[in-house]
Amino acid sequence: RFDDWPTDRGVTVEKARAFAEDPDLVGERFLGGYTVATTSGTTGTRGIFVMDDRSLAVTNALATRMVGAWLSIGDVLRIVARGGRMAMVMATGGHFASAVAAARLRKGSRLRARAIQVFPVQTPLPELVAGLNRFRPAVVAPYASTAALLAGEQEVGRLRIDPVLLALAAEGLPAGERDRIAGAFGAKVGDSYAATEVPFLSYGCTHGWYHVNGDWVVVEPVDADHRPVPPGERSHTVLVSNLANRVQPILRYDLGDSVVQRPDPCSCGDPLPAIRVQGRAADVLTFPADHGGRDAGRVAVPPLAFVTVVDRTPGIELFQVAQTAPATLRVRLRSAAGADPDRVWRAVRAEITRLLAEHGLGHVAVERAAEPPEQSPGGKYRTVIPLSQ
Repeated sequence: RFDDWPTDRGVTVEKARAFAEDPDLVGERFLGGYTVATTSGTTGTRGIFVMDDRSLAVTNALATRMVGAWLSIGDVLRIVARGGRMAMVMATGGHFASAVAAARLRKGSRLRARAIQVFPVQTPLPELVAGLNRFRPAVVAPYASTAALLAGEQEVGRLRIDPVLLALAAEGLPAGERDRIAGAFGAKVGDSYAATEVPFLSYGCTHGWYHVNGDWVVVEPVDADHRPVPPGERSHTVLVSNLANRVQPILRYDLGDSVVQRPDPCSCGDPLPAIRVQGRAADVLTFPADHGGRDAGRVAVPPLAFVTVVDRTPGIELFQVAQTAPATLRVRLRSAAGADPDRVWRAVRAEITRLLAEHGLGHVAVERAAEPPEQSPGGKYRTVIPLSQ
């Protein structure tokens, strides 16, 4: 019922989908006054969201507050002294929120465009390392799983950069990973829990909690029947209400993530309510190298590299990439209505095979599953499932 949702009746799903399917329009204005962003479909279906300028203004203001919570005046001066160079490692080729933000940031002066460099998340790790070494960014903005891989490269000396800040996005981090990443780079590490539906939802503190921007978003931890869960108890899911976006109001929207709300004030001193997220974690796929790879027999690929190449394949309604053996991927697909399932499969297999080959993993088998994508107990369709889980 997309067409019943927007407050501007000129916004329709047909127009929004046509806009979102054109990669040349990333960062451009939709219907002259709005921004379109799509999700990668981690909950099972790709979402298309429309934002007005008021929502973007709030997002920018709260991003400033977030960075201010992470950095000191000295940190800011160090970034400015190095030309404000920022490397963004993210999904490209679509209207993902990060890609739209990058396109908007690069617009304007030539100086700003030169200071921001975008690296596709599917870039093979050696190429990504070489590019970052050349660019020497003061700020690196990667997905959390990619940051963990880059920290490993920094630890062994292949990556040699000295950023002031790593601003992580999109995924949670296993225990201890944040400190490992910070130690590897000798830098501040900031992360956030957010969604395309509410891009300014929260930001992380040094005590491992996410502080909710409660002046612009309402977060409700609830049980399976959508009844409130008291602070300190793990929720079944979380409902969010975006108080900024008036063109496509997000009201009590079920994100599908399990959270725990802190029952007492956070020891970091931030007065905003704090939560911990139980249901999101980075799922890096690790494969055996083919006959003595350079990384002591193991090659790691971030999950969003797979999400990016499969998501851009036409005719897909739902997909899941599961590692069923050390060198085997099983792909579960649900084709969109009217699409030829065999043609869709051939296109997906070609994209994944190409991605694996770029990482020196041509020996990894890619199988077509007879079964459809499987839903997790929490209600999500995880798009990438490592072997160990």
